[in-house]
Amino acid sequence: MLSSNLLAFDIETVPDVTAGRRLLNLEDSDEKDVVRAMQTLRRQKTGGSEFLALHHMRIVAISVALRDQNGFRIWSLGSEDSDEAELIDRFFRGIEKYTPTLISWNGGGFDLPVLHYRSLLHRVVAAHYWDTGESDREFRWNNYLNRYHWRHVDLMDVLAGFQMRAVAPLDDVATLVGLPGKMGMSGADVWDRFHEGDIQSIRNYCETDVLNTYLVYLQFELIRGNLSQNRFESECGLVRSTLSVSGEEHLLEFVARWDASEQAPRA
Repeated sequence: MLSSNLLAFDIETVPDVTAGRRLLNLEDSDEKDVVRAMQTLRRQKTGGSEFLALHHMRIVAISVALRDQNGFRIWSLGSEDSDEAELIDRFFRGIEKYTPTLISWNGGGFDLPVLHYRSLLHRVVAAHYWDTGESDREFRWNNYLNRYHWRHVDLMDVLAGFQMRAVAPLDDVATLVGLPGKMGMSGADVWDRFHEGDIQSIRNYCETDVLNTYLVYLQFELIRGNLSQNRFESECGLVRSTLSVSGEEHLLEFVARWDASEQAPRA
């Protein structure tokens, strides 16, 4: 049986140039030089990876899929013009309103820590999210912060048995189980699209990642015995019908690729 409210989510980020200037004492350097310095420092610290530290990132999109008693919805928070503080505030107000089960792919290792740091920067209040039983006794046994509780299901972490050496990319797992996976864009493209002012493409990409995550979750609930085969097919049908009438090109393409993937032979 599904939780009463489900919220799958994903964020997209770019380097926080303002933080880079402040932390590296590069106030007079241009943006590209600052990012290169941030990447060089990261490479030195990690021994090779340029993937920035989480507190050096800025959120430019948050997309969510909500399954509640009213049906299924997929959208990106705010608008293309919304600043980071508004996006974060909308995300946590949604948690306040729905108390949903959060669903993510690497949300515990990436999305939520970034949200924590950026909330601290913008002073975004999220009392319900941070509660571990002080206000609601039920949160003592099942809250958003404990890695092994079920109020936040980090699918990457759970499916890997909480073993980092066993983790897999969302694109691989989604493709493996008959979903579209990535559709012509990856997280590595976000910085370039952001510089081009193409926020809508970033938001669209983020939404398709959320869809992959949510549909993997439905299959996870099926194998856990929380969904019957009929209910699983019904929930997938609800997502498919919602996307099919959306009129949004990227969502219609997702459905077309999903249909094609399901028709392909399985090993």
